[in-house]
Amino acid sequence: MKLVYSAAVLSVFSLALLPTGASAQVPGEPTFADDIAPIFYESCVNCHRAGEIAPMSLISYQDARPWARSIKNKVETRAMPPWHLDRDIGVQDFLNDPSLTDDQIATIVKWVDAGAPQGNPANTPAPPEFAPSDAWQIGEPDLVVQFPAYEVPAAGPDLFGDLFTNFGLTEDRYITAIQTKPVGDKARQVVHHALSYAVEQDESGERMGGGQFLVEYASGKQAEVYPEGTGLKLSADTEARLSYHLHSVGEPIDAVVELGINFLPAGTEPEHIRYSKQLAGSHGQTIGVLDLPAGAVSRSDGYARFNKAAKITMFQPHMHMLGTYQCIEFIYPTQPVRAETVNCASFDYNWHMNYNYSKDSMPLIPAGTILHTSTWFDNSAGNRGNLDANNWIGAGQRTIDEMGFAWIGWYDMTDEEYEAEVATRHEARERTDEEN
Repeated sequence: MKLVYSAAVLSVFSLALLPTGASAQVPGEPTFADDIAPIFYESCVNCHRAGEIAPMSLISYQDARPWARSIKNKVETRAMPPWHLDRDIGVQDFLNDPSLTDDQIATIVKWVDAGAPQGNPANTPAPPEFAPSDAWQIGEPDLVVQFPAYEVPAAGPDLFGDLFTNFGLTEDRYITAIQTKPVGDKARQVVHHALSYAVEQDESGERMGGGQFLVEYASGKQAEVYPEGTGLKLSADTEARLSYHLHSVGEPIDAVVELGINFLPAGTEPEHIRYSKQLAGSHGQTIGVLDLPAGAVSRSDGYARFNKAAKITMFQPHMHMLGTYQCIEFIYPTQPVRAETVNCASFDYNWHMNYNYSKDSMPLIPAGTILHTSTWFDNSAGNRGNLDANNWIGAGQRTIDEMGFAWIGWYDMTDEEYEAEVATRHEARERTDEEN
């Protein structure tokens, strides 16, 4: 490995360490009609409206006013809109960032502190037109696969198993975007996770193994949209397999799960294959060995090696109810050894956020790089998600067990592609430095 990588890899993030979007100034006397409603309509009401998953509507002043103090707390702490990335560490330029700017937060805080005035109602903009609550995040899919319904009883142990249906493809296609969607609010409540695979069959019709992994779903996860020039092959005549983990919530519910897929045009292939995998689990394994003492905050670490140069497209922490925070670090194959923390994120079990890097901010790593995850768990009574702080918790598949790893999206590069990309980024950085 050339030592030039040492200098290169440690600077490829420099163009994307801070948010790039400009924000408006904070008004002197903000009102709902003139200043707050536009923020809510842009960033909040897709969920905060009648019939959606949020607990209250923010469409009108009358809807929002009783919640003013709570709104202030949620935006000040950046609990809402859901985006748990640590803004003080690493890359900050993402395709799917819904978070408010500092000036938007300051505007809301100032409005609440002034008594949350309405202003002139005539100045309130018209609410946005909403797509149906069950609309796909990837647009209308080229293919929608619905798995058979599974009735989850009102009470009982966690349920694990597989559901099968047909993709119905008669020719090989390459996936460019994919989304798993429980159908309806009730189904969302009982689906802990759902992993989708494409399973081949032998000449006798028997299924050949567990199949090729396609996508993971967990509560609150958004769609996965692949970068331009990448895709994942979905072979013709394969069968769709859904590996499910369901849990009861006090009433019988039919769990219905759909898979929406967009493809490259028929007969075309991508330049790179885009992969997604759970990596660097605790103590180096997918799930690993966790030892979370009662009443304590604990840390667990895991490692995974990239044997080829790669461009990282997506990062998503994965834990259960006790998980609170995770960092990913790359340890580069240089002499001396260098390491770089790329991102850290808080974790909320109800929002499995996947962070899709923008084109120019995708971490670029040489062959031999080691991914290091550091994951924190809170098994104390101070964690509201903890059922019993007196219990030791270990690794396992159940909701009340724990696990810690990162879902990583990436595509492999040749060493020549890697070196060319490093050179391109250095040139862009030099131009930016000259302009500044």
